[in-house]
Amino acid sequence: MAISVASLASSFASLSFSSQISQKPYAVSLAHSKQFSFSLTSKIPTLVVSASVAEAPETEELETRENLLKLVKSRLPGGFAAQPIFGTGRRKSASARVVLQEGSGKIIINYRDAKEYLQGNPLWIQYVKTPLATLGYEASYDIFVKVEGGGLSGQAQAISLGIARALLKVSESHRKPLRVEGLLTRDARVVERKKVGLKKARKRPQFSKR
Repeated sequence: MAISVASLASSFASLSFSSQISQKPYAVSLAHSKQFSFSLTSKIPTLVVSASVAEAPETEELETRENLLKLVKSRLPGGFAAQPIFGTGRRKSASARVVLQEGSGKIIINYRDAKEYLQGNPLWIQYVKTPLATLGYEASYDIFVKVEGGGLSGQAQAISLGIARALLKVSESHRKPLRVEGLLTRDARVVERKKVGLKKARKRPQFSKR
C-alpha cells in the first residue's frame, strides 16, 4: 500500500491547530490563581532570647572574707597564741587551735564562716557544735579556729576536741559532762600503713596455686 507524498501533504494542510502559548518564553499562566493564592509575608512568631550576665559572687566572697579577717584581728590582738582561753585538738593528721571568747555564738574557721568552710555538711557542723550544746553555751561564746592538715571530717573532729579542751579552762566543772559524752578523749585511730607485697594494709593479691 503505497501512499503518495502529495496525499499526505494535503491531509496535513486540512488540519488546523489552535494554541494559546504566549510569546514570552517560559511564562506559564494559571487560570484559577486566586484559589491557590498564598502570601509569603505571613507573620512568623519570633523567638526572643535574652541573656543576662550574672555578676560573679567572687567579689562578695572576698568582701566577706576581708570582713571576717578584720573581725578576727580586732577580736584577737596578738594572734591565737596570746589568748587566755584556747584549746588544741587533733584527729588523724588534722590539728586545730581553738580560741573561745564571750559572744553570740559565731564560729569562724580559717577566717571563713563555719557553715561555708564545712560545705554545709550537717554531720561535720554537729561535730563542732556538740561540746557547746552539751553545756548549753550555743549562744554564749564566739569560736575562732585555725586548722590545718587532713580532710574536712578530721578537721571537724579536731575542732570538737579543741573546743572541749578550751571549755575546761573556762571552768573545771565542765569536765564531768564533757567526759560523759566522750568529748575529751583523743581518737588515736589513723590509717594503717601499706605492707610490702600487699595491695593495701591488709588486702592481698589473689592466690594462684599454679
